[in-house]
Amino acid sequence: MTNNYNIHSIMAELHAAADEVADKQLDQLAEAIADSGRIFVAGAGRSGLMMRAFAMRLMHLGLDVYVVGETVTRSIAKGDLLLIGTGSGETRSLIPMAEKARSLEATVATLTLSASSTIGRLAHLNVQLPGAPKNQLDQEASIQPMGSLFEQILLVVCDTVILKMMQKQRSSGSAMYGNHANLE
Repeated sequence: MTNNYNIHSIMAELHAAADEVADKQLDQLAEAIADSGRIFVAGAGRSGLMMRAFAMRLMHLGLDVYVVGETVTRSIAKGDLLLIGTGSGETRSLIPMAEKARSLEATVATLTLSASSTIGRLAHLNVQLPGAPKNQLDQEASIQPMGSLFEQILLVVCDTVILKMMQKQRSSGSAMYGNHANLE
């Protein structure tokens, strides 16, 4: 049997996934970001790329934000926020980061498929996202391969949090542009 997938098939999945995201959790995340000293973002693979994009937008808002693992990333401390994007919540390289952040009294938040995962249990705040795990072998949860649906909704959710923060700060895209890189 041949399926004729197109962009509308993916958009339909994203639309259905968006209906499953709890707006209250997004408000809580926006509040946690606004209340933190510094923000540190982490993720692995494609999820990590989505978190890097989120870090860029947070920087455009004028926030003190770092991508874990970069050479210019400062040390995390009490009052800071570690925000981890992870589908499974079991990525071996991310678990020690959450443990370390907690031990230093930083707040840990995660955007994940599984709030009951190891990282989910370590987090003070979980934003539960829909999607399919990357090791999915059938197309029941998503027509897309591996973790594509999670990674896409992760980026959309992060952009939604940015919009919430812009509204709270009474900021605009043109004001944010003042923080855009100019050595390109």
